[in-house]
Amino acid sequence: MAVTLAQRSESTLTDRYQTTIPDPIRKVLGLNKRDKICYTIEPDGRVVISRADQTESDPIIGQFLNFLAQDIEKNPHHVQVLSTDLVSRVQALVSDVDLDLDAPLREEDE
Repeated sequence: MAVTLAQRSESTLTDRYQTTIPDPIRKVLGLNKRDKICYTIEPDGRVVISRADQTESDPIIGQFLNFLAQDIEKNPHHVQVLSTDLVSRVQALVSDVDLDLDAPLREEDE
């Protein structure tokens, strides 16, 4: 969608700080359901919204995984095999848990 003049759209925050991205913005960014968006805070305080790069990885997770890899390399004797009993216990504890990571939060989970 080509944008020729500056366009402005507004949306309202819910009590849970959620909002709907206005249709013109979704169209310009090419957003579909379950797509991720990125907010960039500019030095002058403006916030720019853009479509998140789908190949983008979480830098915190990357740092944590690097930390683990370095620790394992330095201390391989700390690595232990999980017992089959422990694996069975964990599987039994979570076998009936139904989890949808994409579901919205319930009001009491705020």
